[in-house]
Amino acid sequence: MNIDRSVLSFAGFMVLLSLLLGWLVSPYWLLLTAFVGANLFQAGITGFCPAAVILKRLGVKPGCAFH
Repeated sequence: MNIDRSVLSFAGFMVLLSLLLGWLVSPYWLLLTAFVGANLFQAGITGFCPAAVILKRLGVKPGCAFH
């Protein structure tokens, strides 16, 4: 698995997790969904993603979007 697929999988997991926690625990968990969405939006515009930087340092092979 490369960095691109890892970032997308992690973001999708975080959105689903925060929606579940927002439904079961507290609506404040929906702020996590907003944060993940905002981070994906800025990564699409700027090409910078903190999760991609961390994954690169952990040795995950690069993909097309995040080198």
